[in-house]
Amino acid sequence: MTWLNACRRALPLLLTALTSATLAATLVVEPRTDLPTVALALQRAADGDTIEVRPGTYRGDVAVILQKRLTIRGVGSRPVMLADGRHAEGKAIWVVRNGDITIENIEFRGARVPDGNGAGIRFERGRLTLSHCAFFDNEMGLLTANTDTAALLIIDSEFGNAPTHPGSLHHLLYVGRIAHASIRDSRFHDGHLGHLIKSRARQSVIRDNTIVDGPRGHASYEIDLPNGGLAHIAGNTIGQSAGTDNPAMVSYGAEGAAWPVSVLTVEDNLMVNDRPEGGSFVRVWRERLPSDTRVVVRRNRLVGPGNVDAGTDAWLEDNTAATRP
Repeated sequence: MTWLNACRRALPLLLTALTSATLAATLVVEPRTDLPTVALALQRAADGDTIEVRPGTYRGDVAVILQKRLTIRGVGSRPVMLADGRHAEGKAIWVVRNGDITIENIEFRGARVPDGNGAGIRFERGRLTLSHCAFFDNEMGLLTANTDTAALLIIDSEFGNAPTHPGSLHHLLYVGRIAHASIRDSRFHDGHLGHLIKSRARQSVIRDNTIVDGPRGHASYEIDLPNGGLAHIAGNTIGQSAGTDNPAMVSYGAEGAAWPVSVLTVEDNLMVNDRPEGGSFVRVWRERLPSDTRVVVRRNRLVGPGNVDAGTDAWLEDNTAATRP
């Protein structure tokens, strides 16, 4: 009877799942068809649907994503969402309002808005997963709100070519005070005055990325974690350009703590400093963080002039230094 009762309880859930899977639709966006834009597809899509986007350049295809569950996937050669002077709500090319949203194989270019913070994507609430996406020439590549329950996952994506026009600092990736940000297997390059990665998240996991400004880059920090939090930076290649105005590559706590616990671990990275005047591979602002903040810097390869400025309480172990070839 116990087994039978369990089956009876599980049956409605199973039927709901099967019904949802059966009813989910795939909408295909392609130029010169009856569904030529993602914005139009979003007006028709229901929760659980998939929008497939065929190759092409979609000019001014700006939109607000309101669904609770949705996948938007570029099919074949990566489709390009070119802002072309347009924006959604004065924020971004696409605004993700709230839900469990997955975006795959889409490129975002040229976001400009009146306040200078135009993003390829503005992420406000919920959970956003990005895979194989690209962000070029946006005032902010991706910008999140400060929602302490939100989660962001970025996999195998590329951020580059920050604008050089006067105005706000243009970060390639700007994560606000959200619960969790995970950035993996991605590439960041060619910043300008702003940072390549800036995260205020409670937990930031930055693993196995190439975060190298490059010879044309003029970024400030390569990684800025201004409010501390739980941060794990591991397995990355991190490179500072000769043209930077800021001597630190990884900065932690510069604007003071925003979370009750702060722990920084920097391990197994290759860090290359091309700034002739040297600087800090890691700079920890101890005086602005709680006294019990823990810092571990270990097994990193440090190439070029510079030091680790992490305070006397930091655990430094098995880091190797070398001159730039």
